[in-house]
Amino acid sequence: MPSVLLYHASRIILGAIFLYASFDKILHPQAFAEAVYNYQILPDSTINLTAIVLPWLEALLGICLLAGVWMPGVSVISTGLLGFFIGALIFNQVRGIDVHCGCFSTQSSGDPAGMLWTVARDALFLFFSVYLTVWVFFWHPAARLLPGKQRL
Repeated sequence: MPSVLLYHASRIILGAIFLYASFDKILHPQAFAEAVYNYQILPDSTINLTAIVLPWLEALLGICLLAGVWMPGVSVISTGLLGFFIGALIFNQVRGIDVHCGCFSTQSSGDPAGMLWTVARDALFLFFSVYLTVWVFFWHPAARLLPGKQRL
C-alpha cells in the first residue's frame, strides 16, 4: 500500500526545494541567464526568456506543492523539469563541458555541475516527483473515479 506519509513528505520537500531554488534566480536574472547560456543547449534568442520565466515557474511549483493544490499538473510539470535538468547535466558531462549547474545559486563559484553528486541529488528529487505523479494519477482515492476507471 502506498504511503500517505511519503506523499506529503515528498510534496513538502519538493515544494521547499523548488521555492529555495527560485529565490536567487529571481533576484539575479542576468547571472542566471549566464548560467543558462553556459549549458550551450538553448538558442541564444531564448536564453533571456528562459532566465526570466523558469525561476518564476519554479516558485509557482514550490508554492503549489507546499499548499497541495493543482497536484496533477504540478506533479507532471515538476517531473518533466527535473528530467530535463538531469538530462542537461548528463548531456554536458558527456560533452566534457563543466558548468556550474545554477541549481540553487547564480554564483559561478563552487563545484562544476558534472559531478556525480549533482546528478544523484537531482535523481533523488526526481524519485520524489515521480512518486507524487504516480500517487496523484493512480493511488489517490479520487483517481479511482476518473473517466474510464471502474468504481471500487
